Amino acid sequence: MGNHVGERAVVLGGSMAGLLAARVLAEAYTEVLVVDRDELTGVTAARRGVPQGRHVHGLLARGQQILEELFPGFTEGTTAAGVPTGDLGELRWYFNGVRLQPASTGLVCVSAARPVLESHVRARVDALPNVTFVERCDIVGLVMTPDRGGVTGVRVQRQAEGSVEEVLEADLVVDATGRGSRTPVWLEEAGYERPAEERIKINLTYTTRQYRLPDEGILNGDLSINPVSSPSHPRGAFFSRIEDGKCALSLTGVLGDSAPTDPDGFLDFIRSLPVPDVYDVIKDAEPLDDPVAFRYPASVRRHYEQLERFPDRLLVMGDAACSFNPVYGQGMTVAALEAITLRTYLRQGVSPQPLRFLKDIAKVIDVPWGISAGGDLTFPEVEAPRPLMVRVMNAYMAKLQAAATRDGAITRTFMRVAGLVDPPQALMSPGMVLRVLWNAWRKPLSVPASPKSTPTKAPAQPVG
Repeated sequence: MGNHVGERAVVLGGSMAGLLAARVLAEAYTEVLVVDRDELTGVTAARRGVPQGRHVHGLLARGQQILEELFPGFTEGTTAAGVPTGDLGELRWYFNGVRLQPASTGLVCVSAARPVLESHVRARVDALPNVTFVERCDIVGLVMTPDRGGVTGVRVQRQAEGSVEEVLEADLVVDATGRGSRTPVWLEEAGYERPAEERIKINLTYTTRQYRLPDEGILNGDLSINPVSSPSHPRGAFFSRIEDGKCALSLTGVLGDSAPTDPDGFLDFIRSLPVPDVYDVIKDAEPLDDPVAFRYPASVRRHYEQLERFPDRLLVMGDAACSFNPVYGQGMTVAALEAITLRTYLRQGVSPQPLRFLKDIAKVIDVPWGISAGGDLTFPEVEAPRPLMVRVMNAYMAKLQAAATRDGAITRTFMRVAGLVDPPQALMSPGMVLRVLWNAWRKPLSVPASPKSTPTKAPAQPVG
């Protein structure tokens, strides 16, 4: 253990944000408890507490890099367990019904089902000698000091018959319970203000089914086919090869549209996608389960950083602070970035001052929130303010996506920014703006089925 900060930290919630928080807390606290209402140990299926776990998930490139930093050999271990990987820029990306030119980004895409990916992280955290999972245990509330100025523990009740409420004392409590977090209610009950909330109502539905292909050769070596939803083509899909030779298909509908969960209706929705690629791949595939739907009404950002008062020894992380539209695949990676922020504080040998920490993770949230909220606001039906900067950036991004259908260098930079590896400013450098303007108005180039088999010659570019 590195710098010793305290005796016990309690993490509320055993999903990705909670697991990564526990990983860094284990470096600074004698004991770390992870409390969750579900069973955690050995679980590789979707859990009740993670209803989105059945659907296609994206671990962005920066998230993969952080997992590798926190758990050396993580990617190699998942690959050895049958999880396929690929380059983020070489997937089949379709925007507005047209494929982006593929390009090597050097960024690794780990293509695992969410429960499987989470189980690999959980196993590494569980192996830490000072971390204990408190499973099948309901979280009742916080225990606070007499003056309500700080938190001293949590009240919990185990689900086993005959259990009574008990107190877990703690030097630090981390709320990683997700978008259903009760911290705003607890704050109000203790005489604090609730945080202001920002909502972007997209009314998204994921409908997912898994398949086994009769011949993986039909994919021409590609890892994923992703016709992304847009105002011109609102229906979208994410089709990915995952572990154990299986494939997962998540169909996306926005603004109240959704793919049916009956097999015939599900197939009809696939036929309605802007490109035939997904239907061509799965029409002869073996379904492994029935379609299942998940509804996501709105992205929600809780602005804890704007509060003037906040209890000592309490932090909020992950979806409890900001829940992103899942089509952008940002949630797990933002949780990883927040864990790195927490680690920076702990390595100073002191418990984080909550408001300062919440202001710092707000800076972590700003860029991905701008990407996802800005993307949702391209749909005219989404009711939310559209400042001039948002309108200008959305107009530019439309041109950039059109230009990327001709120029793989634009795809490369776009994916590195979307992967939260490079800053958004990389899309607006003078050279990139020139590439975008040069290519945006020109007819898209045809893209072969697999970039590895028939490389596309890059178009001529203007000097500068």
